[in-house]
Amino acid sequence: MDTVKKSSPIPVSLLTGFLGSGKTTVLNHLVQQPLFRGTLVVINEFGAISLDHLLVAHSNETLVMEVGDGCICCAMRGDLAKVLKDITWRFSRNGVRNYDRVIIEATGLADPAPILHTLMTDKNITAHYRLDAVVTTIDCIHAMDTLDHHAEAVKQAAVADRIILTKSDLIDEQQRRMLQQRLAILNPAATQLLAVNGQVDGPSVFSANLFSIDQKTPDVVRWLNAEAFAGNPSDRYKYVRHGAAQTLYSSKRSIGKQPDINRHDDHILSYCFTFDEPIDPELFENWLDLLMTVKGADILRIKGIVNMRNRTGPVVIHGVQHIFHPPLELTGWPSDDRRTRVVFITRNVPRSVIEDTFFALNGCAALPATPISGLR
Repeated sequence: MDTVKKSSPIPVSLLTGFLGSGKTTVLNHLVQQPLFRGTLVVINEFGAISLDHLLVAHSNETLVMEVGDGCICCAMRGDLAKVLKDITWRFSRNGVRNYDRVIIEATGLADPAPILHTLMTDKNITAHYRLDAVVTTIDCIHAMDTLDHHAEAVKQAAVADRIILTKSDLIDEQQRRMLQQRLAILNPAATQLLAVNGQVDGPSVFSANLFSIDQKTPDVVRWLNAEAFAGNPSDRYKYVRHGAAQTLYSSKRSIGKQPDINRHDDHILSYCFTFDEPIDPELFENWLDLLMTVKGADILRIKGIVNMRNRTGPVVIHGVQHIFHPPLELTGWPSDDRRTRVVFITRNVPRSVIEDTFFALNGCAALPATPISGLR
């Protein structure tokens, strides 16, 4: 990899979606768009015969490489690191890469977490690549049944930055609205895009510019999308501090029915933690360490912008289960809003656990913990 000239990290997008949801059809259309010239598509399909590899259409400028014949969620993690390292020099000429974007198409049964862990933590990869977006496809015709019965599909939707609704022209308006509402409750921050005959606007899907070191600060606000949680039907809290006095305000809004404990997405909870005052870095790190120790496997995704005490700009954090991307300190705030905002997507971790642990640590001496997030 050292023989390749240094350049800006290449954006890597992860494309997930349950079996038959139309990932390959969407990808077929995307890679034919001019924007996707120079795209390297990494494909892994479940089973011995990778049919998707045979069906992918690509232009002369798009390279397609198949890796492995096992399920990406259990066999790909090590292989993915090797593939990304190998392609850096394999698809380079005179020390210059001849691709400028990577799309990883995961199998329909894939858990996104191991792939994201690799992209976020392997230093040899983070030196050359950056996570751009997590995109999932949802089949409008079978979506309700799939979400009811398959936890994999629910998790894919829960951690996505973009959700593409395929076959949207094959259901009526009422059915589409019901599905969109369900997905908005599951993942309020995800942008929903409609695909007709597999066609969707390319820049809207993958040009998310997430976690780019040279990104413009307004992109952080778009990535976090904390405002989307303002109307989410879950407990909402605001913590206000007046000198030594502390008051916790809570409001509830019913969604009109009791949750079905057998529905997988009824176990997914999403909310945005907001704090008005600058936070002590040690307190914040101890808080995350405690949450990861106790509930790490069930905190599916965390992303936030944090007002750290004695810092000029905000600190951007991003975690998937117990793994965190190195924190990024921005040179300035993207807006006049200086509040800490941390979005949580969890599995059976109520908001009260998140809030109570923070308030407990904030009101007593910091607990000793092994640092995991590198915030100090």
